[in-house]
Amino acid sequence: MTVGDRLRKEGYAVDNATNGEEGFKKAIQLPFDLIILDVMLPKKSGFAVCQEIRKAGLITPILMLTARGQTSDKVYGLKIGADDYVTKPFNMRELVARVGALLRRAPVRPAVQTLVAEFGSVRVNLVGTEVTRDGMPVTLSAREFHLLRYFIEHRGVTLTRDELLKQVWDYSAEMYTRTVDVHVASLRQKLEDDPKQPQFILTMQGLGYKFKG
Repeated sequence: MTVGDRLRKEGYAVDNATNGEEGFKKAIQLPFDLIILDVMLPKKSGFAVCQEIRKAGLITPILMLTARGQTSDKVYGLKIGADDYVTKPFNMRELVARVGALLRRAPVRPAVQTLVAEFGSVRVNLVGTEVTRDGMPVTLSAREFHLLRYFIEHRGVTLTRDELLKQVWDYSAEMYTRTVDVHVASLRQKLEDDPKQPQFILTMQGLGYKFKG
């Protein structure tokens, strides 16, 4: 049984590509919830495809399949943007479990009517990961976009730093809470008219942050 067959049996909708070049084209053109990449692909390696997907600004979770056991290859895959990896030969139940874990951590895909969010002079394409302000492109890192999208999907809700770490970074340790503040400050600098007196990403003293857009 192939990986695709097993995932279909588990109830997932599955598409596939026969080589790296085809895989990259599909990845940037279609709204996938998860991408599974085999390192050993014809025409373009899984590593190359992963790197190009991240350079294109997509934050879709990526699971790498590799027959290589060297730690350096695993570290390299994670460094260039993969979210997890499974070493072949693998147990199908393990793969299904990893897929489920990545999908649970990924943001919920917004409904069709909310594919584009607007607040002030800012326009956010939630699927195409494009952000403009006053009609001009705004460059956000993948993590900044992920954080902004989480704020938009939870507008009006007070979000604690711990929740943001868990949902956006998959961290839970309190020692990382400063990470949230740094990224919020960067978003304010890029999106607010006056970052020191924000109108959209508000600080809730002693609690966390609230998006009001």
